[in-house]
Amino acid sequence: MSRGTAEAPGRPTDAQSRTVLDQAAHENFPVAPFFLPRAWRGDLMAVYGFARLVDDIGDGDLAPGGGDAVLLGLERTQSDDRLAMLDALEADLHRVFSDRAPGPRHPLMRRLGPTVRHCALTPEPFVGLIEANRQDQRVSRYAGYADLAAYCELSANPVGRLVLGITGTTSPERIRRSDEICTALQIVEHLQDVAEDLARDRIYLPAEDMAQFGVTEADLAAPSGSAAVRALIAHEAARAGDLLDAGAPLVGSVHGRLRLLLAGFVGGGRAALRAVAAADHDVLPGPPKPTKLSLLREVGATLRREG
Repeated sequence: MSRGTAEAPGRPTDAQSRTVLDQAAHENFPVAPFFLPRAWRGDLMAVYGFARLVDDIGDGDLAPGGGDAVLLGLERTQSDDRLAMLDALEADLHRVFSDRAPGPRHPLMRRLGPTVRHCALTPEPFVGLIEANRQDQRVSRYAGYADLAAYCELSANPVGRLVLGITGTTSPERIRRSDEICTALQIVEHLQDVAEDLARDRIYLPAEDMAQFGVTEADLAAPSGSAAVRALIAHEAARAGDLLDAGAPLVGSVHGRLRLLLAGFVGGGRAALRAVAAADHDVLPGPPKPTKLSLLREVGATLRREG
């Protein structure tokens, strides 16, 4: 189907994939910054497109009209059936890794194919991201930190492993450091989005920690955080900061522009934590966001510290 052809609303075209990719500019952390080699940028955007599509399915944030459902071989009316959509997406993922016809259906999955082949990526990280979103449909509360960390193993850590795979820098030590950084960044995002997640009937603060600090679900629904809520957020923020520090030596283990990219991830996480602290750990009115200046300072400090 021609990219230049006008289409009726909801009809499956590459417009759906472009809409998804356009969201990269609004992410907390750089997806494929300009200073990276063009090949890396293309591959990172291909992976981002897949990850964004998975999250949009899992969160019910797909474009209206059912176009993505049709692209994945389902009826338009199944667009709101998140588990059916995730199953169809996983089936399309397997087509990406198969040499047999037919190839993948969705434009974002077709875009992923060349990246998978020339970077020799494996299905496991992609399947993990899908399974994390399946878990979001079944699990809305986490009893302990270990349960949350296991969720992050599916929802966040695959992204770092894919970055290592795309840049050809995978090693057991780097995977371990990357997992620490990615889990930390996921926790930071959960802290920023407590109110938004609660509106989706999800709580990513461990129940055992909530009990320890005397925080109830009703407390999280308040317009602003009580002293107990802010103490809980400070506790989780400290845990995320420790994980970032543990994973940060990954930055110094690589060279050139990749070092700057990884410093951007670590520095971005540290800047977000500083923004949470600057808000006195009151995240309920809305997600505290770092300024561009504070982000640049944290990236610079990370490069000096880990370089």
